[in-house]
Amino acid sequence: MITRFTQLYIGLLVAIPCLATNGTMTKNLKVLVSSNDYPPTALKLLEDHFTVLQSRYLNFGQEGSTLGREEILKLIPGCSALVWISNLPITNEILDAAGAQLKIVSTVSAGYNHCNPEELRARGIQLTNTPNVLSPAVAEVAVGLILSASRRFTENLDQVRRGEWEIGFDKVLGQDLRDSTVGIIGLGGIGQAVVKRLSGFDVARFIYSGHREKPEAKALRAEFVSQDTLLEQSDFIVAAVPLTNETKLMINKETLGKMKPNAVFVNVGRGDLVDQDALYDALKNKQIYAAGLDVTTPEPLPKDHKLLTLPNLFVLPHIGSATVRTRREMAELAANNIVNGLTGKPLLSPVKL
Repeated sequence: MITRFTQLYIGLLVAIPCLATNGTMTKNLKVLVSSNDYPPTALKLLEDHFTVLQSRYLNFGQEGSTLGREEILKLIPGCSALVWISNLPITNEILDAAGAQLKIVSTVSAGYNHCNPEELRARGIQLTNTPNVLSPAVAEVAVGLILSASRRFTENLDQVRRGEWEIGFDKVLGQDLRDSTVGIIGLGGIGQAVVKRLSGFDVARFIYSGHREKPEAKALRAEFVSQDTLLEQSDFIVAAVPLTNETKLMINKETLGKMKPNAVFVNVGRGDLVDQDALYDALKNKQIYAAGLDVTTPEPLPKDHKLLTLPNLFVLPHIGSATVRTRREMAELAANNIVNGLTGKPLLSPVKL
């Protein structure tokens, strides 16, 4: 006679090998990490489940486009997933080398235009990104750029380096955030975080543009307006939208012409949101007051680029998400997306292709 205890014991004996088999099955799946600077905590999340291959090279700049590319092409055949840590493009050559085994690409970034999304869709490969976790850090940089551009940091730092300070009551005066109108192009996670951080600066009015009104806007005291109204009424304009066919070069000669002469423009989205020739002309001719950029086209911006000759432009080298905590959280989200994707669980932050 089989007792209830015996049934439970037999069930346990059956279950344990099944769990081991499942673990073995996932260990047979290979995941490629495309750069040598992936945080250890995120790497361990992958190693606990899969066989992880990692490039020995940095997947950025000249090293990424030469040694890194060759290493990726060598390692990726037969991989089920790719962790993409780079601003370099995922080319058809990389996808061809991967083969039909590749099921998911997880980019450690909010933007994904460099990930060849149309080709991924055509091949049936899933794509995930890392939105939201970087919003606070990027918003802090946006605020920093607002202050740097409006208070003329480029000119003032030049004075310090030259040892020639312009002393006088009316020298190198800037613009106030106090009682100003701040316009946010794209009130997503980053845009909302910018508004929250500016709430202590006595801003008179927050306005935003986009496809539709955002339910979060009411708590932020942000008013939905058309883009033309935003451009015409804002003292400070922050571009915080992803790069798409619709947003590419949205800041151009025409839209810059609608801005106020005292307007300060800030871009923390993508460099290709802006027609940089038109921005140069607007700043050079004092059509707008100043600009602050964390993103440019290309990156890095050549040291002899004409934009860098402007005293009313403050430029950073795309450091929006560059904090220890944020980069760790981005990497861990990317890893967990792959864990879920290869073990049949819902993706945490899928990109709709």
